[in-house]
Amino acid sequence: MILKLIYSFLYFIVLIFLLPFQYRKRPKDLRQRWLKEKFGFFNFQLSTLNSKLIWIHAVSVGEVIASLPLLEKLKVRYPSVSLVLSTITDTGQRVALEKASEGTKVIYLPFDLNFILKRTLKNIQPNLFITIETELWPNLLMTLKKRKIPAVVMNGRISDDSFRGYKKIKFFMQSIIDCVDLFCMQDAVYAGRIKELGAQEEKIRVIGSFKFDTVPSLNVPEWTELLTHPVIIAGSTHRGEEDLIVSSYIELKKDFPDLSLIVAPRHPERFGEVEGLVKAKGLSYVKRSQLSSDSPIHPFTHSPFPCIVILDAVGELASVYGVSDVAVIGGSFIERGGQNLLEPAFWEKPIICGPHMENFPFAKEFYGRGAAIETESSALCEKLKELLQSPEKMKSMGNKAKDLYNEKAGAVERAMKEIERFLEDVAY
Repeated sequence: MILKLIYSFLYFIVLIFLLPFQYRKRPKDLRQRWLKEKFGFFNFQLSTLNSKLIWIHAVSVGEVIASLPLLEKLKVRYPSVSLVLSTITDTGQRVALEKASEGTKVIYLPFDLNFILKRTLKNIQPNLFITIETELWPNLLMTLKKRKIPAVVMNGRISDDSFRGYKKIKFFMQSIIDCVDLFCMQDAVYAGRIKELGAQEEKIRVIGSFKFDTVPSLNVPEWTELLTHPVIIAGSTHRGEEDLIVSSYIELKKDFPDLSLIVAPRHPERFGEVEGLVKAKGLSYVKRSQLSSDSPIHPFTHSPFPCIVILDAVGELASVYGVSDVAVIGGSFIERGGQNLLEPAFWEKPIICGPHMENFPFAKEFYGRGAAIETESSALCEKLKELLQSPEKMKSMGNKAKDLYNEKAGAVERAMKEIERFLEDVAY
């Protein structure tokens, strides 16, 4: 009880200082809705509905995309059930509103304070709460437990950094973990970590990753037809990686004059920064936002061109991988734990990762099966050149990546079987 009071007090103090900044950083058209929903006020009152309700929380874009197959299965299997999807980030909101199944209510996750949560639950009244990828908010989970509303972790994972941090406050984590009724973890490593933090073994299941069940849009954007091949995609890059990748591109152009490069920064706020980097090197480039029908630069008024495309669009990367010849995984050449390599695997693309894929332990299986290559920053250009010079090797790697993708599919169906017991009284 004392720990909960301390947490709530510290959370409140931090909120007072950060609230003005968080409010102002939102686009003007989002500010009012963001503020209302963060305090538990909604433009709809779901508690008035006659149906049962499932609340799913996905913090940002990656988690939202991972949750989509589950949302679809829930909608099909329980058509009378209302679905609420919450996010924290604006980009997560955008993708959720665009891609979530029809009828899903999309909201911002309210602040983790008891008086706000009381108001939120009065409006929503969920029969089941599902959080994606081990997003654990203490007061929310404790409030759900107090009201006897089941809470389930789906697609659970705990990164190395998070695990180290959680172990330092294990005395506090235990009370939070006790509020969760079921942990469906991606693999045995993550299952072991949640057990070490205090979860009871009978509450833990290993079901695989939802991301293997996520199928990107098969419609590769038309603008990609402008690009000359080969095409390298650097997906979800972080600061320090774009310079490495662009420098490799410059060197590779000597041997592959028609080479094109698509750079997709992980964070939208860095789009301008990456543009500045490319411009400073004097390279030909175009922004994805300039390749739209209402842009002065319309894609099909130009001949195909080899250049750099800065993918300044959210939610398009998964489909754009379909045009690539080689995929380079961002967040892996610096100590960020890597990004998703499953999207290029779906498209049967050869994959190159840096030495930091800690957040995706199954990457080791890709290396072992010859479906991906791990390399140091200093050898990236060399590895790219080796692949581009060997179409047979690229095809073989791509085939192996797709085989692994297919082998690991089915996590969502396994998750459905696990949560059915929480929904036994829900009408089909």
